Amino acid sequence: MQKARDCLTPDHLAMLQVIAELGSFAAAARHLGLVPSALTYRVRQIEEALDVLLFDRSARQARPTEAGAELLREGARLLSDVAAVAHRVRRVGIGWEPQLTLSVDGVISPSTMMELVEAFYAQSPPTRLKLHEGILSGTLEALTSGRADLALGVAVNPGTVAGLQQELLGDMLFQFVVAPHHPLAKAEEPISDAVMRAHRLVAVADSAEKGSVTMGILGGQDVLTVDSMQAKIHAQLRGLGGGFLPEAMARPYVADGRLVARAVARPARMVQLHYAWGGPGHSAPGRALQWWLEQLRKPATRRALMENHQHP
Repeated sequence: MQKARDCLTPDHLAMLQVIAELGSFAAAARHLGLVPSALTYRVRQIEEALDVLLFDRSARQARPTEAGAELLREGARLLSDVAAVAHRVRRVGIGWEPQLTLSVDGVISPSTMMELVEAFYAQSPPTRLKLHEGILSGTLEALTSGRADLALGVAVNPGTVAGLQQELLGDMLFQFVVAPHHPLAKAEEPISDAVMRAHRLVAVADSAEKGSVTMGILGGQDVLTVDSMQAKIHAQLRGLGGGFLPEAMARPYVADGRLVARAVARPARMVQLHYAWGGPGHSAPGRALQWWLEQLRKPATRRALMENHQHP
């Protein structure tokens, strides 16, 4: 007796679909170019391998049993998956990557990223996308360690990394903001480092696995460390501390009064961001990476990634 996995081939699953659709073994045999006895024999082989009855033969029509209906449902899904795999393999064969991983810094606009993802999928690519949130040096580390193919929002100097390429994304201004009920909301401006040091700062932890970068923290200052920009915003909205946010990210909250922008004595923080690709172990860009690089060459796209911040 055949094993179940040997019987559940794409051809056999397609044959069962034809029987169910046409409603009789005779009609299905004519459609498939088989003699009825050959078709019946094949169905019985499958039934014996599964130890179930797939079609009720008591009536003139071939009606799927409960077990048969379940096999037809799963069979249709499997046949669809097989077709999708074949399509994906064909497209990978003409230069599309099987998967593309993007390391996206937390300061990059999430809504613009989703708009780009939507536009990418509109090309019907076979490439699976994976988005990884990075913070500070961790954004670049994901690329140089081989865990990502493209890094967006790189704020640190990559140094000399073989094969690494980068282009300017733009300059990002960071603004010190606090909740309206925070003590620093009414402090005399510009707020000195001595006054700032007496109050807790909310900071985002560097996502790098090796080493870390910190920005804006004063020596001896109490720090609440979180792991994402969204967590940082929520903490500051609750007044758990003050902190520097990208001006465009803070702007909607400042506009509706949920955060207050405060001038500080230290120089304004303007950070130059880049996007990078390549590096050790990376081959020439495939069609998916080429598409993303083409979008990033557009000034409007780069500006939206920096500026298009919205809040719920």
